[in-house]
Amino acid sequence: MAAGRLLLIATLCAGLAACGFKLRGQQSFPFETVSVPARTPLAFELKRNIAAASAQTKLVDSPAEAEAVLSILAEQQEKVILSLSTQGRVQEYQLRYRVVYRLSSQKGLDFIPATAIVLTRDITFNDQVLAKEFEEAQLYREMRSDMVQQIMRRMAAAKRPQVDDDE
Repeated sequence: MAAGRLLLIATLCAGLAACGFKLRGQQSFPFETVSVPARTPLAFELKRNIAAASAQTKLVDSPAEAEAVLSILAEQQEKVILSLSTQGRVQEYQLRYRVVYRLSSQKGLDFIPATAIVLTRDITFNDQVLAKEFEEAQLYREMRSDMVQQIMRRMAAAKRPQVDDDE
């Protein structure tokens, strides 16, 4: 019995080691300093994640001191009706969270041009209004966290803008 458990544990450990799984670790960005001038919950979460994600990239307050500036051009939350019951009552909503951002250099060259990301979640609706309002707020928070992770991955994959020699 003990030998069987030991064999099972050894097999699981070998399988986990062979699958290639590894923690994300530190990210590397194509710039050394970055500024996020917006003052929204999304911007605060982005700042926190940038500070924690990279040892080489420093977060600065002033866009004038930054090699890259992450601008949040638009941020929008909306709730769209997906389906109605036969009595005309709402049964489902779709929550949408849309962010348009741009990552540029001090000279206005784009690391990432203006880009829109739209996240959606479906939510059923019933007469328990308080519980559904809490669930909706929770879904928007989760979408914001997902948005931050997507922007972070895109920032890490960005390429340094090409500078023309004519300037």
